[in-house]
Amino acid sequence: MYFCSLTATKNTLTVEQTSEKSTKRTGLYAILTVLVVCCALAGISYWVCSKAVKAEYHARYAGIMNIAAEKLAKTIHGMEMNAMNEFDEVEKHLDSPEAVITALQSKTSLNPEIRGYFAAFEPDYFPQKGRWFEPYVHHVDSSAFEVRLVGSARHNYFKSPWYIRAKQSNASFWSEPYYYYDGTNISGHYTTFVKPIYDKAGRLICVCGADMTFEWLAKELQRIDASIKSNEMLNSHLFASTNDFFTVVVNKDGSCIAGPEGKKVALTEEHLIRDLENGKSGTVDMTIDDVPSTVFYGPIEYVDWSVAIVVAKEKK
Repeated sequence: MYFCSLTATKNTLTVEQTSEKSTKRTGLYAILTVLVVCCALAGISYWVCSKAVKAEYHARYAGIMNIAAEKLAKTIHGMEMNAMNEFDEVEKHLDSPEAVITALQSKTSLNPEIRGYFAAFEPDYFPQKGRWFEPYVHHVDSSAFEVRLVGSARHNYFKSPWYIRAKQSNASFWSEPYYYYDGTNISGHYTTFVKPIYDKAGRLICVCGADMTFEWLAKELQRIDASIKSNEMLNSHLFASTNDFFTVVVNKDGSCIAGPEGKKVALTEEHLIRDLENGKSGTVDMTIDDVPSTVFYGPIEYVDWSVAIVVAKEKK
């Protein structure tokens, strides 16, 4: 009987010990499960927050890029309208070469940003002027201007890309940026707003143009950057922790047309060039002047150019 009792006691102790170990093991599993769940929740929360931060970051600067594009388009359209007013005057005064020159002079003082206006006529349109007749009225300074006849065998404008394109397109357009040099004060980097003029029978009479350097564009970019950086609503975002950005305008080949002095931006990757040529928006990470940056780019209405916001990445 004593042996049986002892055996029963040992069995009871063994069961209790096993039960205690099982309880501890269950408790440990529960703690580990809680830890795993907490870690998973923390990871998910971090992932969600990082995604939210990244989304807000991209939305902010994509929005700034759109604002810059709209402001530039408005300025460009205004300059187009000024040029169109001048071209309309020429179209109304085709009676004589003198009347054309007077028409070109009529509104030159209204927009100092436009360096010069010209009307390049078809060969022998005015027989007394011969094959080339291209009067050019340009600003000497902020107020004075002068008239020159620039058409000649040396300056055979019939072969110029802008003249050929005007004849083929039958529409107004902005020329490709170019550098003009003749040793005078009008030498520089230019773009030209061009419009062909036709008679009632649909025959080309002349191609009118308004020449502009890119000084006005650089000034406009400065104004845009200053207004954006001082705008409280644009800078009140929860995650908007940097104002270290600047705006540039790039051509469809990726070259920089205008931007802050000393900043060199060139978009050379094939997919970027395709986007610029097709007027698409996008973002790209690249190094600008040895600074890791994100570039937000998008088209500008009325021209074949794009605006790009260059944002320096925050140091970690």
